[in-house]
Amino acid sequence: MTITLAFLIALAGDTVSGRIVDSAGSPLPAAAVQLVELHRTTLAASDGGFSLPDVPPGRYTLVVRHPGYAAVVRPVVVAGPVRVDLVLEPAPFEVEPITVTATRAPLANLGSPLPVASLGPDALRRQQSVSLAHALAALPGVRVLGTGEQIGKPVIRGMTGARVLVLEDGSRLEDYSWSDEDGPSVDARFAERVEVIRGPASVLYGSDALGGVVNVIPADLPDAAGGPGFLRGRVEAYGASNNIEVGSAVTLEGASRRVGWRVLGVGRFAGSLHTPAGELDNTGFGAFSGEGAVGVRGARSDAQLRLSHYGGEFKLLEANKPPGPEAGGPARKMEDDRLQFTAGRSAGALRLELKAQWQRHNLIEVSDEASGGGPPTESTAFDLLLNTGTLDLLAHHGGDRMRGTVGFSGIGQWNDSRGPIPLVPDARVRGAAAFLFEEVRMGRWSVLAGARADARRVAADPDTILRLTAQRRSWSALSGDAGLVFRPVERLAFAANVGRAWRAPTLFELFSNGPHLGEARWEVGDPGLRPELGTDLDASVRWAGVVVQAEVAAYQNTVGRYVYIQPTAQYQVFNGDSLRVYDYRQAGARLSGMEVSAAAQVARTVVVRARFDMVRGTNRTTDQPLPLVPPARGVVGVEFQGGGRRAGLEVEAVARQTRLDSLDIPTAGYALVHLDGGLVTAALGRSWTIDLAARNVANRRYRDFLSRYKEFALNPGRNITLRVATAW
Repeated sequence: MTITLAFLIALAGDTVSGRIVDSAGSPLPAAAVQLVELHRTTLAASDGGFSLPDVPPGRYTLVVRHPGYAAVVRPVVVAGPVRVDLVLEPAPFEVEPITVTATRAPLANLGSPLPVASLGPDALRRQQSVSLAHALAALPGVRVLGTGEQIGKPVIRGMTGARVLVLEDGSRLEDYSWSDEDGPSVDARFAERVEVIRGPASVLYGSDALGGVVNVIPADLPDAAGGPGFLRGRVEAYGASNNIEVGSAVTLEGASRRVGWRVLGVGRFAGSLHTPAGELDNTGFGAFSGEGAVGVRGARSDAQLRLSHYGGEFKLLEANKPPGPEAGGPARKMEDDRLQFTAGRSAGALRLELKAQWQRHNLIEVSDEASGGGPPTESTAFDLLLNTGTLDLLAHHGGDRMRGTVGFSGIGQWNDSRGPIPLVPDARVRGAAAFLFEEVRMGRWSVLAGARADARRVAADPDTILRLTAQRRSWSALSGDAGLVFRPVERLAFAANVGRAWRAPTLFELFSNGPHLGEARWEVGDPGLRPELGTDLDASVRWAGVVVQAEVAAYQNTVGRYVYIQPTAQYQVFNGDSLRVYDYRQAGARLSGMEVSAAAQVARTVVVRARFDMVRGTNRTTDQPLPLVPPARGVVGVEFQGGGRRAGLEVEAVARQTRLDSLDIPTAGYALVHLDGGLVTAALGRSWTIDLAARNVANRRYRDFLSRYKEFALNPGRNITLRVATAW
């Protein structure tokens, strides 16, 4: 039977209320009703009714989600009683209908000039990983620069590191993830969804958004709708076979009248990885993340305070060390603490938003050293501390045909290099920016355009070990973007975009002068490096049907003064080892490629999926390939679902990379088979969700081109993961 959703909304003064039912008039309890701009979400009651009081007059984006149905997005004007009737169609797959990252304000995915992709709650649960990048690898155009399975850096269209900006709820994360062995310091399990912009977005976010943006977005705090309140929770546990990984996540949340709160924690522990050739010594990890948030809402304003912690010890396989059972080796100890404050106030068609964040990031590398025949002792190689404060002031305005955002941003950063190996000097960074981004709708056409001005200053202290005198660098940059979207019918969109982006050199690229033991080389920075400047051309076609979803995108990103590293003929001796000297250089670069993705319901219980992506990178100065550009990849899969059960099979094929930089190690092509399944069942008076996944089912021997271990170790073999969760 075709099930529809009749959604009745009554806006009486400042209250949004209604009832959610199916076509037969039966209620659909637990449907999520969200006013995106106000960060307010409530769940429908057992009779399908809901109420959101204290909604100030204005224009909002209303999103309704229910498992098994396609999400509905509608603009809602709060200016007296309004009645809206909506129909939700059954949906065979989870698709996030909006993006807030692409314009800093809610926008339907089809209306974005740049290709956007996202993972929703179910996909994040199924892709659960201690590494954010590994969780995102299922998206087209996104790969992983991996240090084992515990550390990963997102690679978007061939760009990674400082060229991909990672945000948490719109605030930038500043850490040492521009170093090869470190990934973004955020756990995707804290997110309700993760949004990815595949292309430059400096006009909105400034430096580092040259290749793309990843935004980790937490769930809205619960809303008691002015009532007496409630308490609910969720607990889950999982185990994985390859590295005997175990973990658990616990969430508690509640609300009372105008106050909502949430606390959650995630613990993960794992031993060493196993390949088809044997164990990889010293590749385990232990990690714990926690978060607490509280928010208060008024008739026209809201405020929220969030404290997050991400940390752990991640062991590193030593370069050129053969696989074996011997214990010991280097490890990274990392702690990242963030305090976020957000506030908003509505005044008619204008909404003001403040985002402030303080982040303390500490990164330590330790290694085991022999101690006179006794057990090895732990010694510190380096100890880096980074404190960063960021501030964003945003003014959003909206109307029938035109809406946009005016913003001001500031950043202050303090780097403290401690330990015997400084790596980079003590330094301070100051930056400020202002931007304007507007959307104009003209029937079936939308024009989106914006401009931004940035100023940044870096001050580095003298350092005798690095042979560095006091340094001062100042840069300014202009960014811009212009996009056009044509929607001949509601579900089809043609989009084109041209963007201008920039990236400031990192402290490593400017001032390093010492050993990089993970790569067995001595790195020398160049204080004369200038900011990278990128110009991107992007075009795409998208179809968002109920039973068919598809996208084809093509792009070319031309980067001036692209920073890369190359070997020299010199060597430096460190602890008895002769390390080749590598230095940083700049050249023109070009990256071009395409992405294709599709999903279709071919029968009532059968969904077929496919995706393909490729990118080609060229150093335009030397006419040689750029380093670490991933080979082409194609994935096809089929999923059977129904009655709360699902089972799927996926085949991932990766080509060999024939275009190699002088630093690249060639890898052969390979194909992997993955299985996935799950069910929702009732037991002990509760609903339970059980997920079972098996990756690399055939235990295939292969080397990923983007693995940092590929020169001396295979990628992990078969891994079976069982995950069980329940809520109350």
